[in-house]
Amino acid sequence: MAIEAKRPRIALVAGATGLVGRKCLRILSNDAAVEEVRALVRRPLSADLTGPRVRQYRAAFDEVLNNPDWFHVHWVFCALGTTMRKAGSQGAFRRVDYEYPLAIAKLALAQGACHFLLVSAVGANARSNFFYNRVKGELEDAVRALGYPSVTIARPSFLLGKRQEWRFGEELAKRLGWILPSRWRPVHAAQVATALVNAAHESKPGVQILENATLRTAVYL
Repeated sequence: MAIEAKRPRIALVAGATGLVGRKCLRILSNDAAVEEVRALVRRPLSADLTGPRVRQYRAAFDEVLNNPDWFHVHWVFCALGTTMRKAGSQGAFRRVDYEYPLAIAKLALAQGACHFLLVSAVGANARSNFFYNRVKGELEDAVRALGYPSVTIARPSFLLGKRQEWRFGEELAKRLGWILPSRWRPVHAAQVATALVNAAHESKPGVQILENATLRTAVYL
């Protein structure tokens, strides 16, 4: 078992062009214990995210399931997500934030993945009255039920970092976050990514939940 633990890892990042996904990709590509990082993307990575260990796997998400060999990995980092405004409807939002992540989790498990690391959200609860929180909670429950040896779920609040688009709610959180309880204070995307990569290396058996207050203690470079 000790020999297996020392083997270089292959990691897959779904949502590698997003705020947390980019940070995960950057950290993993500089990790000596990671042999290869597979970025699952719809559009090419920017030059600063490429490198000798990074492999780009480009496809529309509806086509991803036709390529099971892409998912022969050890760790899966799932940072897929959208907003209701961008999705345009509840059905479209659910497709991106529930159906795609769950399909990826199932496919990777079938190919031998041992640890699924999910970016969820603070307040995720399958019984929530709020659609967003309910979908996030339903995905958490569905991933837990798959039978991965290790599952890590991060529940960040408002994410800090350089985005391509401006979001009013997150801008407001940046300005007023200091008055919020620690559960709701903004957290830097790099902290979320760092906490997830650290959890991947630990690979504790069962399900590990990283709440926002814990994520905010992660030290990143």
